[in-house]
This record gives sequence, structure tokens and C-alpha cells, in this order.
Amino acid sequence: IINLPFCKFQITNQFCFYPSNPKCSNYAENMEVVSGVPISPDIKAWYMDDDTSYHANPNHNPYLPHHRTPNEPCALDSLKQLGVLHWKLSGNEEDKDLDTLRTNRGYNYKDVIEISPKMFMNKDKPNEQEAQEAFKAKLRVFYEEHIHADEEIRYFLEGTGYFDVRDLNDRWIRIECGKGDLLILPEGIYHRFTVDTKQYAKVLRLFVGEPVWTPYNRPQEDHTSRKKYMESFARPHGVAT
Repeated sequence: IINLPFCKFQITNQFCFYPSNPKCSNYAENMEVVSGVPISPDIKAWYMDDDTSYHANPNHNPYLPHHRTPNEPCALDSLKQLGVLHWKLSGNEEDKDLDTLRTNRGYNYKDVIEISPKMFMNKDKPNEQEAQEAFKAKLRVFYEEHIHADEEIRYFLEGTGYFDVRDLNDRWIRIECGKGDLLILPEGIYHRFTVDTKQYAKVLRLFVGEPVWTPYNRPQEDHTSRKKYMESFARPHGVAT
């Protein structure tokens, strides 16, 4: 018997049975337990179109989904090959599965941040236009392609946003995150973040030890964390490191 935030069901072969809750249908087929909690294949991810950055297009709008035509989805298995992990939790700050992940992965630090233009309204920027400009400038920092020397862990409590990650062929994959999505990006992966057109996200950040948020903007091929990432995830798939 498996308990998830939205259902309780029994696995038989590759299927689960809980007739009164259609969310459970065939859920167990791709189920895998990581750090004591089943990861979720219920993830929205796709390969981005060719309009991917301010560097190539000064009018680039990062808040749009940037689907290819036709759309080219990216499944969880492909993300797992890159070291990306995803869980679907309740979206509440108090969550038993969240506690399990924190215990098993050693995430002793946590904080909650809100990302929106309103966070920049203060006595120095009393009007919405100034706050919007400050907000856009901050988002451009988040949107610059970079790596970290640690995992990046984000749990969405409210709002929506996009994490973009590079695959092993250097293509951008866009991952949509909303309430209940918990995403872990491995140390050394090239990535970036933006909100969507709603321009709001409230997320819980987790870290092992004292937090270090330092971004190392690309190129970082000689960085220890990048070398570690390539050795762990690129070499097993035959990509030169």
C-alpha cells in the first residue's frame, strides 16, 4: 500500500487500483522511490524553440513558454539522465514527504522567498514602474546561464516559474514548476530560472549546511563542479568530457 498526497493505492504488476480517484490511474508504472519518497513522472517539460536568450535577441521574452512547433516534450526519464529529480508534494510548507527528503538528504537549512515586482517596492522605489524595472533586472541575473557548486533545491508553495537546463547535446529544456513541485538540480549543471507571465512565485529553498547561492556564469568547463557533473552524467552516455 502506497500513500501519496492525493491517494492511497495498491500496486499490482505495473498498475495501481483506486477507482474513485482517476489521478492514480497507471501512476505506479513509472514510480521510483528516491530518498524515501516516490518521484513523480507528472512533470511538464519540453525542448525550447530557437529564441532562447537576450544575447541572441535583445527583445527575447523569457516569461513565455517557448515551445517548439510542433511541441517536443521531454520526459522525466530524460531529465533523470541529466541528474534532475522531481517530486510532486502537497504544496504546503508542512509536508511529511518534505520532512523525509530533508532528513534523508541532509537539508538542514530552509527559507522561503517570494519573487514578484512587489518585492522591490520600497521608499527608494515607491511606484510600480520602478519596481517592475528593478524586478526585470534581478530576473536577468537569474536568467543568465550558470552553475552552482552545490545542488539547487526548490519547492514551489505558490505561483509558477520555469527552470531551464541544458541537455548533453547543449539543447535547452524548459521545466514548468507550480504549487507542489519540488525540483533538484545537480551540482554543476548549466541552468537558469525565470517566472512566467504571472510574474509571481513563492518557493522554499533547501540547502546542506550554511547556504551559498554563488552563481558561476558560463563558461565554467574548468570548474571542479562542472568537471564532476560531466564525469557523473555525460561520460556514462558516451559524451566526451
